[in-house]
Order: sequence, then structure tokens, then C-alpha cells
Amino acid sequence: MKFGVLQFFSWPQRRVALETVYERALQRIDVMDQTGYDAVWLAEHHFNTYSVCPSVHIMGTHISARTKNLRIGTAVSLAGMYHPLRLAEEVALLDVLSGGRVNWGAGRGFDPTEFRAFGLTAEDSSAKFRENVNVVLAAWRNERLTFHGDYHHFDEIEVLPKPLQDPHPPVWMAASSPGAIEWAAGEGHSIMMDPHSSHVDLASKHALYRKTLEAHGYSIEGREIPMARLLAIAPTHDEAAEIARAGAQWTVGAYARPKTIQALTLSAVDEDDAAAQPVEEVDPVQRYVDDVIVYGTPSEVVDKLAQLREEMSLEYLLCSPLSHSTFMSFSEDVLPKLA
Repeated sequence: MKFGVLQFFSWPQRRVALETVYERALQRIDVMDQTGYDAVWLAEHHFNTYSVCPSVHIMGTHISARTKNLRIGTAVSLAGMYHPLRLAEEVALLDVLSGGRVNWGAGRGFDPTEFRAFGLTAEDSSAKFRENVNVVLAAWRNERLTFHGDYHHFDEIEVLPKPLQDPHPPVWMAASSPGAIEWAAGEGHSIMMDPHSSHVDLASKHALYRKTLEAHGYSIEGREIPMARLLAIAPTHDEAAEIARAGAQWTVGAYARPKTIQALTLSAVDEDDAAAQPVEEVDPVQRYVDDVIVYGTPSEVVDKLAQLREEMSLEYLLCSPLSHSTFMSFSEDVLPKLA
């Protein structure tokens, strides 16, 4: 099993200086660089204290200067909210400066506030996201870019620098809804899977991805499919449960309210999927505790992850620790037993 960390920059209640949030995260990333993690995956968010990291590419450049072994992933670049040529340049520059350590994850996003602020509508966000991804990949793969789409028109543009990795960094699409999964699989893209779906849902979505890949003539063999899971670890089961509940309350209160959970898990690319679904009528906090978060003592978490490996083809765990003590315990007590 491979391990990465889905790194948020949360600022709960703004109770410490924001610089402290960044420094604590960077200290954690220093630990990752020395303890067998494959990559840190940086979460891009805007206009919300759930995670204050509006530029994963700037943050990635800073991290590349502090680390030697860790790959630097974007989870995700919100591709529809950029000019695609600027996005191609920034990710390529990060790849060069990091010595070819970039993993590029791209996603549509779902937050109405972000859409409004960046001039997107729900109706055109999917199409623009897809076109922008195609522009970025074409800019990397061709010496000069000629492209004519619905939103962008370019003739003989030399996009520089080109990525250090040839022909470009490995690419993943964030895909949570059936429509998103089917589109990504149909294009032959690898996917990364969200931290908000239940274990059962993640397993069924992985099966859909594999089936759709094969229907379009692609194979899942050799692909790494990062699956994000929230984690809570403590010396006792009850202490871990307290961390899990507190993390669920923060997640729901700051970000993932019931309608947002619906958007996160159903409409990563295709908004029509969510429109056809009722909002869950369960306690959203309890849903996270029961069905989403992996929690317990170190030995319990080892056993649970081994179970999930069998049940949902979990070969690349994208960890999202709900406390610093969880991160340290995972690094010291869990990762060595599963790597």
C-alpha cells in the first residue's frame, strides 16, 4: 500500500495566527519527507477558513525547496477557475523547480461562492473544466499549441516552460459522482477519490470506474488511484472516537453541510447527478463517524485499513488526519506495518 497525505490548512475559529497554521503544516510535511510517504497532496480552497490555501502551486514551490523525497500533488488545481495557459505554465514551472516531483490532480470544484467569484456558472463549469484540462495537456504535449474550443482559441502558442517529466507529470481527475467517474474513465484518465463518501460508496464507485475504463478499451493495471480517508488515532478507542466526532463536527460546521456533502460526493463534474438526488436525512456528523472516518487505536486502524484494502481495492491511501497526534501515530505506528 502507498501513502500520501491530503494536506488542508484549516484555521478553526482563527484561534492562532494564520502563519502558525502554515508553519505547523510545513513541519508535518518535513516529517512526511523522511518517513516513507509517497506524496503530499495540497488542497486548493478559496474564501473559507476550512482550508486557507488559494494557490497550491505557490505552496508547492515552497514545499519543493524544503523537501527532497516527497512528491508534490495538487488535490486539486481547480482547473475551470484558471486561464488554462497560465495553469499549464505554473504547474510546469513547479515540476521544473521540484526536480520532476509533481503529481497533477485537477478538479471542477462545486462551491457556488467560488463559481460566482471566478465568473463561472453551474451550467458551464463542467464544460469549461474539461476544455481547460484538454488545453493544459495539449500545451505540455506539443511544442506549439493550436487549439480551438468553445471557450479558448490559440494558434501557434509556445507554452514555456515544458514540464521536466516527459511528456508531463502524471495526471489525475477528482471524480466523485457517477457522471464524473464515467467521463474520466472514458477519457482514459486516472482518478482520485474524495474523503467525504462512505467506504461502501467508494467501493462501488471504484468498481464503476474499472468497468467504464475497460468498456472504453483501457486497463486499470498499473494505475494508482488515491482514495482519501479521514483518520483519527489515539491510545484508546474512546479517545479516538472523541477525535473523530470533533473532526466530523468541524468538517460539517465549517464546510460539509448536508447539501455540500451531496455536492462533494455526487457532483464533482456533472451537476445533474446531484440535482436528481435527495439530500440525506441523517445526522451528518454521525454519518462521518459511522461511515467515513477510520478511527481507533493504532492496531485497530491497521486492521481496518487492511479490511478496506480488500473491500474497496485500497492500494493508495490518501490520509487526512484529524489531529496532529493522529498524524504522528499514523507515521510511527501504522504506516510501517502496511507499507
